[in-house]
Amino acid sequence: MSGWIKKYWFVAGLVFVFAVTLVDTTETISGIGRWFKLHHGPDAVIVLIFFFSGLILDSRQIKSGMMDIKGILIALMIIFLVAPIAAASFGIAPLGNGIKIGIFLVAVMPTTLSSGVVMTGAAGGNMAHALVITIVANGLAVVTIPVVLALLLNLVGGITVVSIDKWAIMIKLSLLVLLPLGCGLLIKYYTKSMMDRWGAKLSVLNQCLILGIVWMAVSQARHVIINGGDSIGIIFLLVFTFHGMLLAAAGALTHLFRIAKGKRESIIFMGGQKTLPLSIILQVALFPQYGLALVVCVMHHLTQLLMDGYLVGKLRDLSDHDLMAS
Repeated sequence: MSGWIKKYWFVAGLVFVFAVTLVDTTETISGIGRWFKLHHGPDAVIVLIFFFSGLILDSRQIKSGMMDIKGILIALMIIFLVAPIAAASFGIAPLGNGIKIGIFLVAVMPTTLSSGVVMTGAAGGNMAHALVITIVANGLAVVTIPVVLALLLNLVGGITVVSIDKWAIMIKLSLLVLLPLGCGLLIKYYTKSMMDRWGAKLSVLNQCLILGIVWMAVSQARHVIINGGDSIGIIFLLVFTFHGMLLAAAGALTHLFRIAKGKRESIIFMGGQKTLPLSIILQVALFPQYGLALVVCVMHHLTQLLMDGYLVGKLRDLSDHDLMAS
C-alpha cells in the first residue's frame, strides 16, 4: 500500500483536492481558494514553479532541448493540428452548443504553462525541451486561436471573431515564466552542487504547487460543476476521450519518428496538456451564456492532470527499467 501511495501520490492528491473542495457544503475551502484566485494566487504559484524549475534544470538539457527541432515540431503538430481535428469530430456529434463550444475552446489552447513541465521532469523527461515547447506554443497561440476557433465555431452555426491582446500575453509569459526561470538558472549556475542535492525535493514541491493551482481552479468553478447535473457524466466521458486521443497521437508520433527517451516524455505531456486560464478568460468574455462551456474547460483540465499524473508513474517505471537493463 505504501509503495502505491509513493508512486501515485500526485494522482491521489488531485482526487483529494477535487473531492474535498466539492463536498464542502460550507464553502469554506472553496471560499479560500476563490480568494487566492482573485488575488493573483495562480500567478504567484506559476512564478514559484518556474523559479524552482530553473534551480532543477541542467544547462546541457537546455541546449539539447533547444536543438531538437523535430521534437518541437511534433509537439506543435499535436497542439495546433491534431487537437482541433479531434474537437471537430465532436462538433458534428449530437451535443449541446455549450459543450461543443467548451471543447473547441480547449482544443485551440496552447500547452499549459506549468504542470506539463513538472510532469515531464517527474517522469524522467527533459524539462528544458518541455519548456521550449511551452514558450513556442504560447507565442504561436496568439495567431492561431482567432483563426482556428472561428473555423470550429462554424460547426455550431456561426463565426465569432476573437480578439486577443498579443502584447499582454507576451508580457505575461515574460514575467511569469522567463524572468523567474532565468533567476533560478542564475542561482543554479553559482550553487550547482547544493542545488543538485535538492533537485528531487524541489521536483516534489513543484508537484505540490500544481495541486494548489488545481484547488484554486476547482474553487472558482465549484458552483458551475455542481449545477451541471446530468451533463457532468457526459462531459467527463467527452474530455476523457478527447485527451486520450491526444495522448494516443503523441504516443504514435513519437514511435513513428523514433523519438528518444527524454524528448518522448516532453512531447507526450506538452502535446496533450492544455492551459486553463486563457480558456476561462475567452469563455467568460465571448460565451457567458454557455455555462457548460466553462464546465468543459475545468473538467478537461482536471481530467488531463489525473490521466497524466497516472502516466507519470508508468513512464518513470519504464525509465527505471531501461536504466536497469542498460
